[in-house]
Amino acid sequence: MKKKALVATLAGLCMVVGATGCAGVRTGEMVHDENTVYEWRMVHEEYTNDMQDVYCKEFAELLHEKSDGRINLQIYQVGQIGNALQGCEILQNGGVEFAMISPGNTGTVVPENQLFSLHFLFPQDMDKTQKVLKESVALNEMLAEKYLEKNIMPLSFWTEGAMQWTANKPLTSPEDFEGLKFRTMQSPMILAAYEAYGANPTPMSYTEVYSGLQLNMIEGQENPISAIHTSKFHEVQDYLIEANSNLYITATCVNPDFFNSLPEDIQQIILDTAEEMIPRSFEIQEEINSAALGKIQAESDIEVIQLTDEQRAAFEEKAIAGYEVYEQVVGPEGKEILDTLRAEIEAIEAE
Repeated sequence: MKKKALVATLAGLCMVVGATGCAGVRTGEMVHDENTVYEWRMVHEEYTNDMQDVYCKEFAELLHEKSDGRINLQIYQVGQIGNALQGCEILQNGGVEFAMISPGNTGTVVPENQLFSLHFLFPQDMDKTQKVLKESVALNEMLAEKYLEKNIMPLSFWTEGAMQWTANKPLTSPEDFEGLKFRTMQSPMILAAYEAYGANPTPMSYTEVYSGLQLNMIEGQENPISAIHTSKFHEVQDYLIEANSNLYITATCVNPDFFNSLPEDIQQIILDTAEEMIPRSFEIQEEINSAALGKIQAESDIEVIQLTDEQRAAFEEKAIAGYEVYEQVVGPEGKEILDTLRAEIEAIEAE
């Protein structure tokens, strides 16, 4: 099913959800005509020139262009209005019109979105992954409906790149993880996966990871390549393992009450812009991650290791532990979303 059709379905669904009394942006009293100029706000979870910042600026430029200058979107990076979770809450309450929302920061808001934490779920081929994120009914209808229940309307899901490992020794088999103090996010699914590999998963504040690695309080960590470079983890690690263990997924979201208050032509501009940014988002992550890897190799002597398909398969077998935890956490409805997504991925992989 085409993404526009999916989002149109969501637009109808969010009208039902909005009728339950969710707080939101109230623009119904505005006079909307061809001369109306719109001043909107968008928050994201990163810093200047990071991936979300680049995306949001291009999203704003495209809205401005498609509306013939009638839409002005002000971008706020993390910390300017609040932290990542607060940005989500502000969107829900109508304090801003748009927000970038990552599952890692909002698992308590929409528990079902923690399927994005599962290891080796998505195709290794990024073109196939793009197809999944764009066309999946499991994500763009079933999961999106869970967001709508919390007064959040996803316009698109996109990736900031695959998660990679750094460590003070090579990690090419689960046996290499035995007893390793490995920093992860505090997700039950992620913790279960690394425990299954034999590691000692150690949740730690992101701001403490560099010093934790430097002082050997932890011996490894996972992040996209761009984050590894930005945070300079390559300065205090000997190995970078391109594991592609899972994808860091982000959702471009709008407040549904606000969206429903807009004229149809303005709604369509928003939908068209989100649609057009989907392939561009993959280009952005490829450009930034490729440049970051080059800088890491130029700035350090870190050894880069690429897992073979056989090595990756050994981790995939162990990673099923995270899937079992996910099903326990989210219940039957969440399991149905995951089962549907896995079937869709299998079909796309077979094409």
